[in-house]
This record gives sequence, structure tokens and C-alpha cells, in this order.
Amino acid sequence: MTFNKGSLILIDYTAKVKDNAEVFDTTIEEDAKKHSIHESNVKYQPKLVSIGEVSYPVLKGLDEALAKTSVGDKLTIEVTPDKGFGERDSGKVRMIPIRKLGEDAEKVSVGDTIEVDNKRGIIRYIGSGRVQIDYNHRYAGKTILYDVNVVKSLETPNDKVDGILKNRLPLEDSKIAFELKDKEVNITIPEEILRADGLQIMKHFIQLDIFKFVPSLEKVNFIETHLNKQTQTKKAETKEEKTPEPKTA
Repeated sequence: MTFNKGSLILIDYTAKVKDNAEVFDTTIEEDAKKHSIHESNVKYQPKLVSIGEVSYPVLKGLDEALAKTSVGDKLTIEVTPDKGFGERDSGKVRMIPIRKLGEDAEKVSVGDTIEVDNKRGIIRYIGSGRVQIDYNHRYAGKTILYDVNVVKSLETPNDKVDGILKNRLPLEDSKIAFELKDKEVNITIPEEILRADGLQIMKHFIQLDIFKFVPSLEKVNFIETHLNKQTQTKKAETKEEKTPEPKTA
């Protein structure tokens, strides 16, 4: 079975550059540690992909290949530059005076990624009071190999909502809670992320995605959980250590 446009699927993958075998991205924590690219703030889990859609995109070459796969497939997908990170453009390599970097001039080194004039680039050369910055993508011109495992196809409303929430919310899976009832879904927002940066944007995209991929639902409710005053008081009393009264002789 192949996937239609708009299908939501979960994949595990590890990506590497073909010509030097450099591993630079993975959904698998063990692989991230093995190749020294592990990041403590990254949530390692199967990636949600919307085939042929921009909601949960991947490189064009990977997307086209995934559309022809089935659940359970394990394969290596080769993505050429024209359908990956693009061809290298020599016009995007600039030489500028190093003084333009200001206070960062003494801190940077070759290979660092910096932002100049609101554009991110990679330092390729430093010398004679100048610095060469490459504004091409780090992997422009490179063929990429993806070792892919097609884990699951999200077919039911429950699976789709679950996949969307796990992708959008910065929470452990065990803390993600929702309830489907008739044509509504109630999503619990734990107190620990109520003040998270971008929470309103997260809610906005969650709502858009649910209406798009689960058209049978007509309403999305976000329920914020707070510790009530009574609970907070009890917790405070539990933690408080009372000084014992002195015994009388």
C-alpha cells in the first residue's frame, strides 16, 4: 500500500552525507549519542510527516520516496541536491571586513555559523582583516542518505490527534492528554507549560492541523490545569517543618 497526498505517517530515520558518511540528523536517541550529535533539549521520537503537504514537511526527494512506501518498510533513500538542500551557489559566498562582526570578531572561528545582516552563514576563511562567509545551506550540493523505517500510518481521528499533539507540544508523551467526544476534542494543557514561550502559537497550529487532518471534528477546546489554592496550601503545609515545643520538666 502506498500513501496518498495528505497521509500522516510516522517515520524513524538517520540522515548522513553520502560522500563522507557524516551523520547530522536522527530521530533515534541511541544513534544521536553514537554519532555525538545528541542534544538534551531534543525530543527523540518518530517524525510526523504529511505526504505531499507543507504541514509536516521533509525534503522533496524524501517526500516523493515515502509516498511509494508502506508501513513496516525499512530502506535507504538517496536524496540528490536538486531535491534536497539545493545546489551550491558561488554568488552566496561573500568576503567582508572582520570588523563588521563587532564584538564577535575575536570569538569566531572557521566552521562557525553566524548571523550577519539578518542572514545566517558559515565562516569559511579568516585572515588579513577579512572573513569569508558562505550563505549556502551547510549541506548544499550534497547528496543525502536517509536510513528510514516507516513506523505507522495515522488513520483514525484518535491516532491523528495524538500524533499532532506529540509533535507540537514540548511535553513527555505520558503528560499529553486529550479526549474525543462527538465532534469535539478536549486537550489538557498542563500547568508546567502554561507560561512557555510560543504557547499561543502552538495552540493555533494544533487547531489548524486538527481541522485539516481530522475534518470530522468541529471544535477544539484547550483546558488549562492549575493547582487550586487549597491544593497549594496543603502542599505548603506538608513541606513546612514545625519546630517541636520544648518538653516541660
